[in-house]
Amino acid sequence: MNRQSYPSLKKVLTETPTDTAERQQLLANPAFGKVFTDHMVTVRHTKADGWVDAKVEARKNFTFSPGTTVLHYGLEIFEGLKAYRQADGGVALFRPDANAKRFANSAKRLALPPLPEELFVESVIALTETDRDWIPEQDFSALYLRPFMIATDATLGLKPADDALYSVIASPVGSYFKGGAAAVSLWVSDHFTRAAPGGTGDAKCGGNYAAAMVAQLEADRQGCDQVVFLDAVERKWVEELGGMNVFFVFDDGSIQTPPLTGTILPGITRDSIIRLALDMGITVREERYSIDQWQQDAKSGRLVEAFACGTAAVVTSIGKVKGNRHEFTVGNGEGGEMTAKLKGALLDIQYGRVADPHGWMIKL
Repeated sequence: MNRQSYPSLKKVLTETPTDTAERQQLLANPAFGKVFTDHMVTVRHTKADGWVDAKVEARKNFTFSPGTTVLHYGLEIFEGLKAYRQADGGVALFRPDANAKRFANSAKRLALPPLPEELFVESVIALTETDRDWIPEQDFSALYLRPFMIATDATLGLKPADDALYSVIASPVGSYFKGGAAAVSLWVSDHFTRAAPGGTGDAKCGGNYAAAMVAQLEADRQGCDQVVFLDAVERKWVEELGGMNVFFVFDDGSIQTPPLTGTILPGITRDSIIRLALDMGITVREERYSIDQWQQDAKSGRLVEAFACGTAAVVTSIGKVKGNRHEFTVGNGEGGEMTAKLKGALLDIQYGRVADPHGWMIKL
């Protein structure tokens, strides 16, 4: 796609930015996703003109007709990626091109107008550069960027979107789990499923997460941090957590993760972990794994670790698993060497502490 096929981003910056003292106070210990930076990106799409009116502007509320399509039919998609302070004092984004590609795939699945991948990357770079003073400097902190698209047609007619709004907002974040938990506990959902074959499981749309909320409430009632979903057909194969992919570590040093068959989100952190593991000479299998086998292997000692991964939580050990028919501890219940090794390798690249052999970091 040539440069003329999408609009240039114009900067219309706020006249009342957050003052330095207030910003530093907000950055001291930000709760995940509760604090937002001064600016946002917006780009509009119309049937007649395509993508138009691209700008970085002061963050503000949206105003819509109560008949706007997204409010009635959930036509929306989103992404999540991070910008990191580098060891040399600079700033870099982690794999925005991969997010751009997944965003375009999600748009196609929900019949939304695909955003040019180049414009996606340009937009997240522009917002990061504009609000770079909002990037925290503490360990395990970053600037979380949330690109999203919503259908804005003002109609109750059930049809694909003609008009849409693309936007990016940003939020300084620390650890996803409260207290930086050493290992999380999971509740096995055997009543609810996240996605079914032919559905939207491999698209990053709000409906997938909305459907997971009732299962997460069940996990909360059981004293667990997260829910783990099984497949929708046989109700036996482990798929993913409410918002993260899952890996298993065995006593022979190999790792395994469920395959991408259309019901699981193709996580960018998941892909990065696989590639780092292969770099280390670790055997990686993308194969189905049943919840019964997980319990059996954990109790026999064949399974020694398990971890979840995603942009928000990075890499998090899984310590305990329980459900209506299952209850077991993974390894020592606190994580292990393989999880720590892979997490450390990923963070070292993201924070610029080591060389980036895959060219994942986009320096600003």
